[in-house]
Amino acid sequence: MLITANVLPPIAPCVIAFVVAAASTDMQCRRIPNLLVAAGLISALIVQCWLKGIGAGAIAWLAGAAAGLVLFLPLYLVRGMAAGDVKLLAMVGAWIGPLLVLYAALVTCVVGGVWMLALIARRHQLGKVWANLRVIAHPALQGSGTARDSIESVGSVPYGVAIAAGTIAVLLTGTA
Repeated sequence: MLITANVLPPIAPCVIAFVVAAASTDMQCRRIPNLLVAAGLISALIVQCWLKGIGAGAIAWLAGAAAGLVLFLPLYLVRGMAAGDVKLLAMVGAWIGPLLVLYAALVTCVVGGVWMLALIARRHQLGKVWANLRVIAHPALQGSGTARDSIESVGSVPYGVAIAAGTIAVLLTGTA
């Protein structure tokens, strides 16, 4: 049985269903459909209003969605993450609220970071990573052009999978 702190009973199974669906499409198509995220956001609003009343539910929904959006938006702005991943975390936040979405984002970053490090090690691309980090840390030392122009990708992962793993881990452990 899913018993989690600060999450009412119908929420955890719904969130798990949405993040598993997002992870599976991200693994297969390398994208998270806007329709899935929109359905999750609308469903979260309806459930939050049903559980907490219209006013409190709408505020809880907005606070969670905004927190989820703000947490990953900086990574999107520096091209470290796709927009679908940011929207997915906003949808998760709409369901579970600002505090739990913060925990889910932290666990997601650990899962995604370990996964990416394993990928880098497997592909023997540590040298590229260090070169990219130097460009990011000291763009003025690189001369003409923008820092982004000299960064060479070392690969990517379907981050919806990491978001699903982080979210499910937080929900199942009752972190809060």
